[in-house]
Order: sequence, then structure tokens, then C-alpha cells
Amino acid sequence: MNVHVAGSDVGTRTLAIVGALKGLEGPLLPILHEIQAEFGYVPQECLPVIARELNLSRAEVHGVVSFYHDYRDHPTGRHVLKLCRAEACQSMGGDAVAERVKALLGIDFHQTTLDGTVTLEPVYCLGLCSCAPAAMLDGEVHGRIDAELAGELIAEARR
Repeated sequence: MNVHVAGSDVGTRTLAIVGALKGLEGPLLPILHEIQAEFGYVPQECLPVIARELNLSRAEVHGVVSFYHDYRDHPTGRHVLKLCRAEACQSMGGDAVAERVKALLGIDFHQTTLDGTVTLEPVYCLGLCSCAPAAMLDGEVHGRIDAELAGELIAEARR
């Protein structure tokens, strides 16, 4: 993931990604996934290139990017911590865990720490309801999160 890319490089790399994947059936989602993997987010300057190459309107591409919560329109921190906000996790103390995490990081949801280490995001179900409350750090799911384990996850992310 390279989030420090010149504008012309974004267009060139986007064209290469689209060219490699546009032969797939329903190529838009795989293309967006690959662009996010490449840049760490989906830069706005990618959207017209994708639209042109797939013969879609820019509005159609923007609609897909804005509909799916996992697509980002800005770079994230080096680590992404997602806290489940679904009812099962909330009923098992998820709100208290979320407040503790926000206090430890000094940020709110959809924000990144000033040092660029951690981005905090809400997620609406990680499928770990029986082990609520749940969190995901860099794609690894953790269950039965309490204040102590939340502190350990943050310490791990800050290393």
C-alpha cells in the first residue's frame, strides 16, 4: 500500500489495474478492491478512469464506492481497529468498550490518531455475536473485548 502517490501515477496505476481486471464478469468490485489494496483507499481521481474504461457513468462508480462501507475515500492509519456496533455487542458492553477505546486513542470513529498509527472505524457485525463485544484489528477478529483487552489491542497497534 502506497498512500503517497503523485496524481499522474494514480491514473497510470488505475489504468493498469482496470486493464488487468476488466475482463472479469462484474469487474467493478474487484477493481475497487484492488485499487484500495494498492493505495490504501479509493482516490477520487480513480473514479473517472474506472467509469471511462468500464463504460459506466461516474455517478454509478461513485454510488458503489459510497454504498459499501469498506471502501475509503481517504488514507487510513497504519493499523485499522474496527469495533462492532451491532445490538449483540452493545448489549454485552460494547458501548463502554467503544468509549474506553476512544479515550485511549484520543479520537472518535472515522478518525486517525495524530501520529497516523490507528484509524478507528465502526462496523455493524463481525459475525462473532456469541463472543460479544467484538473487534477487528488489521483483519484479525477478537472476541469478548473488555477494557483490559482493548488496551492490549491498542498497545499492539502502537508498537
